Amino acid sequence: MIIVKETSTTTYLQGQIVDENVEFTLVELSRVSGASEEELTLWVSEGVVEPAGERPQEWRFSGTVLRRVQTAQRLAHDFQINPPGIALALDLLDEIDLLRSHVKRARGS
Repeated sequence: MIIVKETSTTTYLQGQIVDENVEFTLVELSRVSGASEEELTLWVSEGVVEPAGERPQEWRFSGTVLRRVQTAQRLAHDFQINPPGIALALDLLDEIDLLRSHVKRARGS
């Protein structure tokens, strides 16, 4: 746990560190992320996340998918965005991250 002190209040931040080499089954990813198996299955069909494996019983998700699923879940629940909209929003967020990394590299050169 990280404690960040601000003037007269204490703010607690909570996070998870997940190794990229970790693999989750559909059930495990559902438990860890808080998203339902139905949501995850729908997001797979929309291309929000891409598992290894042919059928849901065989699906394996990398550790890096957890952050994407948590973002998808916030978009769905907080903003009532439908699955195709979530896929689009996440693609745009990925593009923004890529552009920021290009700018950062260009400034460092």
